Parts: sequence; structure tokens; C-alpha cells
Amino acid sequence: MISSFDSTGEKIFRIANTLFLLIITALFLIPFLITLAGSFISENEYLSRSGLILVPNNPDSSAYSMLLMKGSAVFTAFRITIFRTFIGGFLQIMVTAALAYGLSKRNLMGRKFLITGLVICLVFPVQIIPQYLVVKNFGLVDSLWSLVFPWLINTQYVFIMMAFFQQIPESLEEAAIIDGCSHLTIFIRIILPLSLASIATIGLFYAVWQWNSWYDAAMFINDSAKYPVQNLLRTILVSSTMDSVLTENNTNPPPSESIKGAIIVITSLPILCIYPFVQKYFVKGFMVGSVKG
Repeated sequence: MISSFDSTGEKIFRIANTLFLLIITALFLIPFLITLAGSFISENEYLSRSGLILVPNNPDSSAYSMLLMKGSAVFTAFRITIFRTFIGGFLQIMVTAALAYGLSKRNLMGRKFLITGLVICLVFPVQIIPQYLVVKNFGLVDSLWSLVFPWLINTQYVFIMMAFFQQIPESLEEAAIIDGCSHLTIFIRIILPLSLASIATIGLFYAVWQWNSWYDAAMFINDSAKYPVQNLLRTILVSSTMDSVLTENNTNPPPSESIKGAIIVITSLPILCIYPFVQKYFVKGFMVGSVKG
């Protein structure tokens, strides 16, 4: 906001800064609006108008009706994506928090060995072939659990949460132990409630990763009926065919561009809706976890 007390240089900077942010916002927003408008274009309008369309004359939601109807490939893929996002994200945050809490205890036996192992994994990530062989030997190929179990721990997030847990006063745990609490009770009833900012931040990153991820499903899932929605979207965009999403009842399907736009909106909208409600935890969660006590 420009104040009457600002100098000429400050006013020029604020105006230039505002214009720059507006341009950046437009560069990100316009492609999404074009995609959103394209998802509501009917077959007749698609044939009569050419070029980019920002406002459809006669919005048609048949693409969404077809994609989200019960029995379609998108409906099934959506359920699989929701499964891996909620179940996978929940298991990831619980395992990461439990490991970080244990490593935050300086008297833990083998702590230096475990931390050294995590640092090695951070510097030298697991390669594709060993990862595939491990998943195959555990019998998880073509199983939905192959999208969850190999990714339970993210080393960076373990260190962030470990730094956060080290700032919690040990006197709280000592008082709980005197009252007869076990370490598991302390972790569940004291540590986790005090760590909601950090857990919300890391949990959202895990959930967004699970929602957007497609590479692991391309490696471990052979049956296309078990594809998450991101893999189905990739298949549609790469192959330029709608066969995988059409059902026998679709005698008059909408244009392929509308279907592509609709599936992009469907895959993006849930994250766009959730993000504003948890964004406030981002700065707080990372700042608290990064301060050294």
C-alpha cells in the first residue's frame, strides 16, 4: 500500500513490485483459467470457435458427468488416489514422527549409527533397480501397498521433526514418567498434541506428494485398472485417446479437449481447496523446527 509519507523512490518500488506480482500471478492463473474454461466447452462450440477460449458461450458439464460417473476409469482411479493420499500420508507422518521422536533422545542406544544411516540415504538416494527388487521380493508388485510402504520415511522431514522435538522441555516427559506414563503414552498424549504445527506442515507435504505422484505407480503397478488418477491423466495426455475413460453408456461423448481439461481440474482442485486452510501452518511449522535450542 502506498502511503503519502513514502519517498518517490519507495513509491516507484511499490508500484513496480505490485506490477511484477500481478504479471507473475497472471502467468500462473491464465493457463489454469483456459484449462477450466476448456473443460466446459461443448462439441458444437468447440467446432465453431477456434483459439484459446476463456469464457464458454454455453457451458457444458458433460465432461465432468462422464468422468465422475460410477464405473468410469476416472472414478476408480480417484478412489485409489484418495486411498494412497489419506492412508499413505497418515502412515508416513506417523512413522516419520515416531522415528524423529526416538532420534531426538540423546541417550538412545545406537542413535549415532541410525543418524549416520539416514545421512547416507539423504546423500545417496536409493536407485530404481534395487528399489524395484526389494518391492518385488516382498511381493508388493501390482499391489496398492507398493505405493505406500517404500515411501514411509523422508529423511529431510525426519531431521526437521527431530529438531522440533528437541525443543520440547524434557521436564514435561519427566513429570509424565513420574505419573506412571509409558514412552508410548507420552508420545501419543503429550508430544503429538504439542507438535500439531510441525505435523500439519509435514503431513501436507506428504499428502501433496502422494496426490501428485505417478512415477512409483508406473514402476510397480502393471494392471491399468489399479492406476491412480495421475497415471490415468498421464496416459490420456500422452496417448491422446479417450478409450480408457469412456464407458459403454457414453454414446455422445464430449470433445477430447474438454475431457482433458476436466480431468486436469479434477486432479488439481482438491489440493487447491485444502492448501489455503493449512498454509498458515507452513511458516510456523518450519520456523519452529529450524530454531536450535
